[in-house]
Amino acid sequence: MHDHNPLKAVFFDRDGVLNVDRGYVHDPAELEWVPGAREAIAALTAAGVRSIVVTNQSGVARGYYGEDAVHALHAHMQGDLHRLGGEIAAFYHCPFHKDAVVEAYRRDDHPDRKPNPGMILRGLAEAGLSPQDCVLVGDNDSDVEAARRAGVEGFLFTGGDLLQFLRTKLGRRFPAAPGDPA
Repeated sequence: MHDHNPLKAVFFDRDGVLNVDRGYVHDPAELEWVPGAREAIAALTAAGVRSIVVTNQSGVARGYYGEDAVHALHAHMQGDLHRLGGEIAAFYHCPFHKDAVVEAYRRDDHPDRKPNPGMILRGLAEAGLSPQDCVLVGDNDSDVEAARRAGVEGFLFTGGDLLQFLRTKLGRRFPAAPGDPA
């Protein structure tokens, strides 16, 4: 545990953590936020803590949708968050998969595909962050394993309200909302 370290960033898996996982979500019309997700990001943003998305997107490799659809969905999510004062500081996605039907995306073990830590390592480097100042929230063992390989503490989210989950897991490291007892 790194209780003494102020929290500087939270890495989030996307499907199943920020939005309800309906399988290969790529259409903004299908986007359903997980309860508390927007509020959690707004609270982090208000406190100056970065929210960073790291998402495997094998649907691209499988030819279900293109990377342009991934970017469009992320832009849509950002718009929703801005209305609540929240912001994702950076989005990273891995379109590569060993069984890709799209040749350009076929890779046996791409360094960005979780449980590999490539996206997290890039997020740390590009934002100048230390692993001990960050946590990751994922809904899969591969998310938590990717965090471990990057030296970041990982939490497994199994559903419910994401804001409450973060408050419970992070305790004093989670920024207090205005009006919360210190």
